[in-house]
Amino acid sequence: MDTAARRAVISETLRTAEKPVSASALARRYQVSRQIIVGDIALLRAAGERIFATPRGYVYDVGHNDSGAVVRTIACRHRGERALVEELYTVVDLGGEVLDVIVEHAVYGQLIGQLQIRSRFDVDAFVEKLNQYRAAPLSSLTEGIHLHTLSCPSEEVFSRIQKALRESGILLTDEA
Repeated sequence: MDTAARRAVISETLRTAEKPVSASALARRYQVSRQIIVGDIALLRAAGERIFATPRGYVYDVGHNDSGAVVRTIACRHRGERALVEELYTVVDLGGEVLDVIVEHAVYGQLIGQLQIRSRFDVDAFVEKLNQYRAAPLSSLTEGIHLHTLSCPSEEVFSRIQKALRESGILLTDEA
């Protein structure tokens, strides 16, 4: 398979995937190195493909809303792993999905980390990866202040999530 054909099938694989696909899985599938896949993805992105890297692999067109889902951004503040887990569990337990985390950096401007967290399993895997790599969450750059883009099946679900996060002191409000 030539380079152009491989990139086309990688793009199609990601477009049709139901869950994130790792660079290693793509490399095995197309019998090339992981680094070749990383380069292919970079070139696909440069060509305008909406491919995003998440903690679990690549996804296509994150945040695109053809499903009728309610997509909203919330502002949060917390410190520490325990509060991070509480925040993410609250969202997924009430039926939402955490698409990303956004912080405003003094030098780089807006930094966005794709998350695609849909379940407690995803939360636990994310926290395990932070611990495995001894990495700090992006919110550590901003004294705990961050945004999340949430996807919810309805306005009612979004309102329940907001209420629960407000009651736990995590949702940043005008009074905070």
